[in-house]
Amino acid sequence: MCRTPLLATVTALVLAGVLAQPATPRAEAAPAAFVHPGVTVSKGQLDFVRAKVDAGAQPWKGAFDRMLASKYADLSRTPKPRAIVECGSYSNPDNGCTDEREDAIAAYTQALAWYVTRDERYARKAVQLMDAWSAVIRDHTNSNAPLQTGWAGSSWPRAAEIIKHTYSGGWAGSGRFAAMLREVYLPEVVNGSHSNGNWELSMMEAAVGIAVHLEDKASYDKAMARFRTRTAAFVYLASDGELPRTVPSQNLDTRDKIVRYWQGQSTFVTGLTQETCRDLTHTGYGISAISHVAETSRIQGQDLYGTDIGERLRQALGFQAKYELGAAVPSWLCGGSLHLGLGPVTEVGYNAMGHRLGMPMTNTRALTERNRPAGSNNLFVAWETLTHAGNPG
Repeated sequence: MCRTPLLATVTALVLAGVLAQPATPRAEAAPAAFVHPGVTVSKGQLDFVRAKVDAGAQPWKGAFDRMLASKYADLSRTPKPRAIVECGSYSNPDNGCTDEREDAIAAYTQALAWYVTRDERYARKAVQLMDAWSAVIRDHTNSNAPLQTGWAGSSWPRAAEIIKHTYSGGWAGSGRFAAMLREVYLPEVVNGSHSNGNWELSMMEAAVGIAVHLEDKASYDKAMARFRTRTAAFVYLASDGELPRTVPSQNLDTRDKIVRYWQGQSTFVTGLTQETCRDLTHTGYGISAISHVAETSRIQGQDLYGTDIGERLRQALGFQAKYELGAAVPSWLCGGSLHLGLGPVTEVGYNAMGHRLGMPMTNTRALTERNRPAGSNNLFVAWETLTHAGNPG
């Protein structure tokens, strides 16, 4: 009997098992009843922030003052909606891309300002911004459409959650805004992306936040399952084995393919991400999205910080923070050179694990405290020293 075909088959299966490890096991995610406001920040967290700002306590008061001084808190801001937002690579062309992202951040900023001050002008401005876009936008086009939708779609639900569930002055357009999220944003992001990991993670952040606002359990579960798979494939842990985990549908089924996808990095150590050797800015986008989804999940009743998701986030933060703080880059890492610029993305993860759970995060703590008060990256991250520094909520 010829054994060669059988041996070849077994060898192929073993190799496949090494190179394409299974994704993180999926757990049921959607809560029996959604918590509102419940996207990245909860009512308890917002109440904590308000009390700290009212008391003039730091770093919250300084963070709040920085937020109010920003262009996003300007009560004379005029929204600039478009029916078709066209975004090419690196937002070139930029036909409404910056306007959309910044109006969405402004709506969230105004909502936060309303909650802290109870000045209704801020709530009305948030409503104006959300209503302007929900009345006009119909689609996103060109190569960056999925990422653009993810970025703007991450900020809109944060704003909407605060206004709809804490402002008693009325929001007649809330139904139309929900329809915009359901029809324009969710279909673009919920099925994910095979591009770099920060794309899919940002898209899943948007999908999870939108699902919370819409109370859409099916979309929440779908997005969370994809999020867990992508996070496991974005941040390497030594327990993953010789090679990083992969997203099965990407067919990264050889070592060479994986190394190319990991920007040419062939030595894998705990905390390294799929985009570390690209630059820390894009790496930071992915890390931020992981922290935002984990925080939303915690608010909704499923705490991922004690799972491998939290450990990947903790290790990714610490690894990148070490070099952002100035550590020498070894020759085996990205050819001995890193492009720094992690961005204001450490507060949420550090608060959840370093502060609330007391996990060791020395480098992340140092970087977080050095960068306070954190501002906005003008894409989808904003005011996280204000909302999450030392917040037990």
